[in-house]
Amino acid sequence: MSDGLNDEKALANIRIVLVETAGPLNLGSIARVMKNMGLSQLVLVNPQCDPFSPEAQRMAVHASENLAHAKCVDTLAEALTGCQRIVATTARQRRLAIETHSPRQILPWLLTGESALIFGPEDRGLSNDELYHAQEFLQIPTSTEYAALNLAQAVTICCYELRQMILGQFEIAADCANILSAVDRQAELAPFQQVEDFYRALEGALLDIGYLYPHTANARMQKVRQIFNRSHLSTQEVAMLRGIIRQVAWKIQSN
Repeated sequence: MSDGLNDEKALANIRIVLVETAGPLNLGSIARVMKNMGLSQLVLVNPQCDPFSPEAQRMAVHASENLAHAKCVDTLAEALTGCQRIVATTARQRRLAIETHSPRQILPWLLTGESALIFGPEDRGLSNDELYHAQEFLQIPTSTEYAALNLAQAVTICCYELRQMILGQFEIAADCANILSAVDRQAELAPFQQVEDFYRALEGALLDIGYLYPHTANARMQKVRQIFNRSHLSTQEVAMLRGIIRQVAWKIQSN
């Protein structure tokens, strides 16, 4: 394992992002296991329970400061601002052209730079729209007889795997090594907000030229996001793409 990954400080850059968490017991348990494993950034997107409730505090035990310092935001986009590497978790088989990885295969990718690991609500998991905020996707391999994990259990598994990685207990899987190698060749991964601004500009341009229609734009843009997210765009690449969009817009207006 490279020196860049074998560093406990790397865990400080990882955000555990919980979308619309409903159970205070889950929330308290997650705060506790994060402290156990050395993670501290907890971000709550539109939480459906009170992190200061007695149930959450009781389950957190001596990790109540993780709840007190949790950042609450209204949208997933807000939670991911500033991140360069984003992994979304899914437990369901979906009719989406996404490749899922096990925790040991993809989590090392989060150990360099500002990153986020997203978990969905207990009752439904992440929606397709929420999934497409990420570049990579994680699925915990479970028994086909009963695949569903409790939210706190899923977070625990991922936090444990992350800690073992920075302690050098696990070797990086071959497919994750390929991702890390490809990313290392780029000058700088574009931060989330820069990529989101690009998607908004691209959607506007595609609507202007008639490629997208308002009633189907969201579904089409999910597929467009998937193409670009797989590419792990660098800051320079996003800037070039934005320049192309500006030139197209200028050409349309000048005709």
